[in-house]
Formats: sequence, structure tokens, C-alpha cells
Amino acid sequence: MSPINLLPNALSEMFVQISDSGKVTLADRYGLMAAILDGSVNEEEMRFVDRLLYAVQRRRAIIVDELSAIRSRH
Repeated sequence: MSPINLLPNALSEMFVQISDSGKVTLADRYGLMAAILDGSVNEEEMRFVDRLLYAVQRRRAIIVDELSAIRSRH
């Protein structure tokens, strides 16, 4: 199995996206899981994860089964 490498600033961009949409998507959850399991999360990024978990706990963000919070326009 090949290792999963996140893009630079992926967690901070994910945090902004979740803050804007109020939704933690399936892709967000996989990204968070990959970052934590990779073991390369620095202290600042871990604070993002902690803040995200706090937002979910306080219902400021909800967990959804959507792949993306961005809706396509048809």
C-alpha cells in the first residue's frame, strides 16, 4: 500500500472550508484520518484538529455523508 501524503497547508485549508460551510464531509474525515495516521501533524495543525472537534461538539459544524461541501450548479 502506498503512503498517503497531504498537500502542504491541507489541514488549514480544510479548517477554513469547514468553518465556511459548517459541514465536515466524508473527504474531510478521510483527510483528517490520513493526517493523524501519517504522524506528520505539527502542533499548529493539531490545534486545527482540536478546534474542529470542539466545533462539532458544540454543533457549530455537523458531520455529513456528502463527499464535498461544494455543490455543483446544473
